[in-house]
Amino acid sequence: MASKADVEMDHDTNRAADDEELNMSEEEEEDGLEQKEVEDANQENGDEEEEEEEDVSEGKKTKGKKCVPGIVYLGHIPPRIRPKHVRNMLAVYGEIGRVFLQSEDRSIKRKKRKAGSNGSRYVEGWVEFRDKHVAKRVAASLHNTPMTNHKRSHFSSDLWCIKYLHRFQWCHLSERLAYEQTVYQQRMRTEISQAKRETNFYLASVEKSQTLDRLRKKRAKKGEVVEEKGWDFTQRRTEEEMRLERMKKSGLSKKNLQKAQEKSKAIQEKAQSNVSLLAKIFSRGTSHD
Repeated sequence: MASKADVEMDHDTNRAADDEELNMSEEEEEDGLEQKEVEDANQENGDEEEEEEEDVSEGKKTKGKKCVPGIVYLGHIPPRIRPKHVRNMLAVYGEIGRVFLQSEDRSIKRKKRKAGSNGSRYVEGWVEFRDKHVAKRVAASLHNTPMTNHKRSHFSSDLWCIKYLHRFQWCHLSERLAYEQTVYQQRMRTEISQAKRETNFYLASVEKSQTLDRLRKKRAKKGEVVEEKGWDFTQRRTEEEMRLERMKKSGLSKKNLQKAQEKSKAIQEKAQSNVSLLAKIFSRGTSHD
């Protein structure tokens, strides 16, 4: 009986030891899992911090390299094209900012209206790209190429005439347009003032003529003689008259005056003979040719 009790006690102790070992192993496994979870969380946090640092570094690089806008000049604009068409066609190659198309001159529009056509067209244009490198590539690749590949389009037979404007900014264009506007306004002011002056002079002359007509009628009724004023002018003297006047002032006699007149006539005849001789020589040369 004692031996059986001892065996049972041994079994119980072994079971307790096994249970303790199992509990210890489970606790160790749980501790290991917790450590792994902590390490994974630390790794994830480290990756997130690295990604944030990379994003910050990329943001700094982009901030350091700012996108400088570039402007492209369009030298030919087809008749039916509008700014929205230009924007849609060029937006495929890059981001576009502002678009400006210069319309025809006012005198040409006036002539068209007189002819009966109210259609207006654009002559030249400027397009701003957000990045100047894109603008350079677009100008180099699209110059002298068809505007569209669609045969049914109105612009299929037209070619791009594009040039990149080096160191050109949009403020330069706005300054030029403002200058042209001020010049046009100044010219219009001068023309209007000139027209006003002419009309005032015409009205004043008409009033003056009316008053003169009334005075003439009054004098005619009274029986007075009305003197009509004509154009008074003095004819300029000839060289011979001036020479004879000088000789008279010098106190020459009539014989000397006659001799001087004969000399002047002889000189004139010689000059005419020389002219006729030269004319004969040159006419002979032309006839031989």
